[in-house]
Amino acid sequence: MRRDVKNLIYHELIGLHAVIADHTDRTLRGCEGAVVDESMNTLTVGKDGKYVKIPKLGARIIFKLPDKDVEVFGEMLVGRPEDRVKRCRGVTR
Repeated sequence: MRRDVKNLIYHELIGLHAVIADHTDRTLRGCEGAVVDESMNTLTVGKDGKYVKIPKLGARIIFKLPDKDVEVFGEMLVGRPEDRVKRCRGVTR
């Protein structure tokens, strides 16, 4: 399945270019780079050998896809990546 506006949160985010458009922590606003790691509550964004851990809660993130930019609220991404995919699709065990 191709990543697009409707299904981005179902996909792997590592490797995507991200821009922190807004955050409750003002020092994180404007950070950008490739997503190099994702945990339950954070995204790690790296650029030019510098890495910044961004808490998902309180963030508004713009992911750059080849054909469009997608804005996502960090609250939609909270949770382990593998569990988030199951939850978003309605799959339960």
